[in-house]
Amino acid sequence: MSEQSPAGSIVRSAFGQLPNGAAVDLYQLRNPHGMEVHIATYGGIVTFLTAPDRQGHWADVVLGYDSLAGYLKSSPYFGALIGRYANRIAHGSFALNGTRYMLAINNAPNSLHGGIVGFDKVLWKVTGSAVTPEGPALTLGYVSADGEEGYPGTLTVQATYTLTTKDALRLEFTASTDKDTVLNLTQHTYFNLRGHGDVLGSVAQINANTFTPIDSTQIPTGEVRAVANTPLDFRSPMPIGARIDASDEQICFGLGYDHNWVIDKPAGALGVMATVYEPETGRVVEVSSSEPGLQFYTGNFLDGTIKGKGGRIYQRRDAFTLEPQHYPDSPNHLAFPSTVLKPGQPYRSVIAYRFFAR
Repeated sequence: MSEQSPAGSIVRSAFGQLPNGAAVDLYQLRNPHGMEVHIATYGGIVTFLTAPDRQGHWADVVLGYDSLAGYLKSSPYFGALIGRYANRIAHGSFALNGTRYMLAINNAPNSLHGGIVGFDKVLWKVTGSAVTPEGPALTLGYVSADGEEGYPGTLTVQATYTLTTKDALRLEFTASTDKDTVLNLTQHTYFNLRGHGDVLGSVAQINANTFTPIDSTQIPTGEVRAVANTPLDFRSPMPIGARIDASDEQICFGLGYDHNWVIDKPAGALGVMATVYEPETGRVVEVSSSEPGLQFYTGNFLDGTIKGKGGRIYQRRDAFTLEPQHYPDSPNHLAFPSTVLKPGQPYRSVIAYRFFAR
């Protein structure tokens, strides 16, 4: 299957089979400038994404595997869609409307990224693909049954990826439920703007005056704390490695950066959250979203045991993630922005990663 127009092209190819025999497809989206993204129907995974350097050369800037087998065997959420609840829920438990719900503990003592079989490990159905005036677009759908991974309500989700003519990968989530539930969706691509090696020299700027401190199990304490005079102050551009090993309790709890920043913008408004610039290549990624928080993670748990694309060994801090989302453990913190979704209430979330060079 292929579709082409002046705004770009879409090509579908086989990407293997799941253990149950279900076929997995890979969709290659290409915009008029030559930017490419490859998206698998398994997990909605971004397996390949190119960005230009200052000489105009395009190169893959995301971590992952060369084949489906790698993602099935072991993957720290490389490139995947995350749900039902991105990030951690304390002790795998929350109360809603007087009922306590119990979730899988897959990041002891907490539940992480939707549980044992989250949205990153399911087969999404292609509900639409077209080359639009904005660029090639792919829509994936998934119906999560009532009680799946312990969450209430039958949830119907759609995720539309668009590779825009402005060199951005845009992701729009929509969802509806038939019962009150909690929902927090995001995208978990691991970026490396050098292509390989550590990201400590990349320069980050995060538009946030405050963050949500965590405890030793990486659950928010409920406090919203100023970033001023802490290693988490990225209000001005700062190399990622400059303070990543600072003698600071929050850095110790996260083993580096693995925190939620409270972005300075109106609630629900689409705004720029952060930029990361790589001095060696000139590549820049700018993330915008309608979400209130940004989880910035620096690959602290990559430990050299994963052999990725081209046989490359992924070491600690060989990538960073930019995950727009609601705050971790929000169902257990009434002061945080609510993640409750009710029947008849529309859910919409937008994330956009724009790439350029300087």
